[in-house]
Amino acid sequence: METIMNKKKIFDEAWRFLLVAFGTILFSGGINLFITPLNLYNGGALGIAQLLRTLMVDFLKIPFPDSMDVAGIVYFFINIPLLFLAYKGVSRLFFFKTVLSVLLTTFIITIIPVPNPLIIEDTLTSCIIGGLMYGSGVGLCLYAGGSGGGIDILGMYLSKRYRNFSVGKVTVVLNAFIYLACALISNLEIAIYSIIYAAISSLTVDRVHAQNIMVQVMIFTKKDNIAEPIMQELTRGVTEWEGEGAYTHEGTHILVTAISKYEINLLRRIVTGLDPQAFIIYNKVMNIDGNYVKKL
Repeated sequence: METIMNKKKIFDEAWRFLLVAFGTILFSGGINLFITPLNLYNGGALGIAQLLRTLMVDFLKIPFPDSMDVAGIVYFFINIPLLFLAYKGVSRLFFFKTVLSVLLTTFIITIIPVPNPLIIEDTLTSCIIGGLMYGSGVGLCLYAGGSGGGIDILGMYLSKRYRNFSVGKVTVVLNAFIYLACALISNLEIAIYSIIYAAISSLTVDRVHAQNIMVQVMIFTKKDNIAEPIMQELTRGVTEWEGEGAYTHEGTHILVTAISKYEINLLRRIVTGLDPQAFIIYNKVMNIDGNYVKKL
């Protein structure tokens, strides 16, 4: 039994690494195909890398090959101290998944050429599509227990340590400074469209990244000892009391807990594995005060 469980854990982690790779290809593709061709700026560490590229190319006149976007290389070096934070402050698996994402992003942005002519001429449409691709890709990386690198590492670190932080919120705050610099270095129109793109991507990240969605769960069961495996496997507190069915007048155990949306499938497997007839209610909540721990 233990061997089967170990194999399942290995399979689950391998699947998560694949999700990180797919999410990275998705958000890097969104940048390369729809955002960079319009000379718009990304947020976070990549946005900083793009600003530095603009300074090096347009102001310092440093010659770089036309086929190479030096922002990808700058992005890699910006991530080195942030990866150290991921290793020390979050988890080792998070670190390795993020390294995979950073390497893939660097390769895609640096090597794969930007399309010319534009795939979509309309700037707003490109912002929407690029934002949805970027947000979905980063959200998948976070969902799989990694990140897209850059500011996502800082956002994940802060959301783990502080209750009111989420990756999307951290990104929006830090991006405000980046787009102010964008307006000063480039022009106001580019800055405004970049902000629209950033807002769409940040909202999408928080929707896909299910860890930020908190759920209250009520379980009605006639079986004993269901609370114990929930507490052991999910590391969540459970409140239990006795109830009575209004129609049958039979005794019922009522269990209440709070989890992230990411944990719903695991809780369902635990409960239905012990009691296939259990009645479960899920209710999304806006906020939780008290000893609720955010975790990967």
